[in-house]
Amino acid sequence: MRASRRRFLIELAAAGFVLTPLAGALSGCSRRELPEGMAEIKWDRDTCVRCSMVISDRRFAAQVHGGPKKQTFKFDDMGCVVFWLKSREWGNEAATKIWVADSGGGDEVAWLDARQARYVGGRVSPMGYNFAAVRGALPGSLDFTDMRQHILAKGK
Repeated sequence: MRASRRRFLIELAAAGFVLTPLAGALSGCSRRELPEGMAEIKWDRDTCVRCSMVISDRRFAAQVHGGPKKQTFKFDDMGCVVFWLKSREWGNEAATKIWVADSGGGDEVAWLDARQARYVGGRVSPMGYNFAAVRGALPGSLDFTDMRQHILAKGK
């Protein structure tokens, strides 16, 4: 009985050496690559640059990459992005990259180019600007420019 148990343990160990590289390769597939310039958000720990609220709702998170030092800034709501960029000279430059979470992305956030995304109003967002980004045009959805104008009109 001992010999068969020893053989089983040896075979199990050998299988582990074979499966370890495979497991490592597969684990790399589970994480989505971030666009160049983005930083990983540490959910429930990182805070919004504008309002200092903890970033926890994956449906409304956003990031901006730009400025003289080519830095990355994190936000909890697109409204915070709009008002924060308004006070930056470089905010409207084409080199400034803006990403927003796809509101239908689930736990694994899918990032959209904020200028190409469409925005649906009437959602309850962290700071009350109430726009959620979606990948495609939906009835009543707004483009980036119109969404921006609606947020600026709120004046918060």
